[in-house]
Amino acid sequence: MTEVWPGTAYPLGATFDGTGTNFALFSEVAEKVELCLFDDQGTEERIEVEAVDGYVWHCFLPNVEPGQRYGYRVHGPWDPSQGLRCNPSKLLLDPYAKAVDGFVREWGQPLFSYEFGDEDSFNDEDSAELMMKGVVINPFFEWQGDRPPKREYHKSVIYEAHVKGLTQQLDEIPENERGTYAGVAHPATISHLKKLGITAIELMPVHEFVQDSTLLEKGLRNYWGYNTIAFFAPHHDYCSTSTLGGQVQEFKAMVRALHRANIEVILDVVYNHTAEGNHLGPTLSMRGVDNNAYYRTVEDNPKFYMDYTGTGNSLNVRHPHALQLMMDSLRYWVTEMHVDGFRFDLASTLAREFYDVDKLSTFFELVQQDPIVSQVKLIAEPWDVGPGGYQVGNFPPQWTEWNGMYRDTVRDFWRGEPSTLGEFASRITGSADLYENSGRRPFASINFVTAHDGFTLRDLVSYNEKHNEANGEDNNDGE
Repeated sequence: MTEVWPGTAYPLGATFDGTGTNFALFSEVAEKVELCLFDDQGTEERIEVEAVDGYVWHCFLPNVEPGQRYGYRVHGPWDPSQGLRCNPSKLLLDPYAKAVDGFVREWGQPLFSYEFGDEDSFNDEDSAELMMKGVVINPFFEWQGDRPPKREYHKSVIYEAHVKGLTQQLDEIPENERGTYAGVAHPATISHLKKLGITAIELMPVHEFVQDSTLLEKGLRNYWGYNTIAFFAPHHDYCSTSTLGGQVQEFKAMVRALHRANIEVILDVVYNHTAEGNHLGPTLSMRGVDNNAYYRTVEDNPKFYMDYTGTGNSLNVRHPHALQLMMDSLRYWVTEMHVDGFRFDLASTLAREFYDVDKLSTFFELVQQDPIVSQVKLIAEPWDVGPGGYQVGNFPPQWTEWNGMYRDTVRDFWRGEPSTLGEFASRITGSADLYENSGRRPFASINFVTAHDGFTLRDLVSYNEKHNEANGEDNNDGE
């Protein structure tokens, strides 16, 4: 039987200190919490977490070491009409998990808290066999004097890339390292990046993400990764080794190698929603931990979720613990993983405290005063799909923005559209109309012509209409 000590309420998540592991989980709605440990055969041991401080349930297990798989079961009220969705038959991924083992094995009934066909019913089938698990990691790493390049914005050339797409077909890389963090760190990749003349690589999502059921049913996979489930964990599919938690060490080694080449690492991060989707989605993590705290529900009908992203849900940036999750995650990637900045997907969503986008919202105030996060590159995708979501030029002073107006104007100029010369001159000289009144310099505009959304650069200057027939969706994907 595993020995259990009370432990501490902070830090949240699973933290190995060399002698054992502290586990801490926030849930205001919980009436009982069980920590579930899994061995290599999948056998589960449940440990009731008895210590609670400020709605944080915590314990310390002196004999638990890195590589231990774990999850939680949260007992509490079930009333979907009030946004209460506790279901202890569903194994939950720790929102603070720093590594994840496995994936959703099958999108079957056990992953859903309701019976198919009756969204208000209660399903008590156990989901543990189908669920991915959190992994206790070894936080210790030899950084060998790693120093961030700290390149100034106006001297930065940012290259957006995908961990797999960048390296999967490079013959110089060993086959087992292609499509992985080790592949990005390989001298052949770094040589390619240096030849391009770039100063920073902006990686498309590397937070652990989920393979969508609709894609798997078609024999496809989620390639881009904008379907996050764990904001602290590097995606395990991009790791070249099978060591439990090895993706953390491999990611750090990648950052160290890129820094040695004087290349910064920027992460495309998706804090606006998670893979649990709308009220018909699965119960994988935050929904079962504390639904109303982590997700923005409809004011007068909390059964449903506010959806500013087109993906089913939105993080509740009005709740202190949801905000803490985001800020703790950002600090972790800077302090522990040594990344140099972030590009925030659909960043307008993070400013929606009430209804309209508020550039003085709590999230931006927290970033402004944070001594760590405020010092790295902060790039907003300044729009979402909600009302008033297009916010180019309206972010706070220390932020830069993907300048959609620059993109559109350069495209029009290239195509020879009439009366575009004046607009082009304004954009190419820094878009003063957008930034000078907010105290920002011209480098607040991240000037880009194309990115992962829409055409590749070659297609953009070659075609009037997209040609994605090879994607197998009759050219109907994307815009």
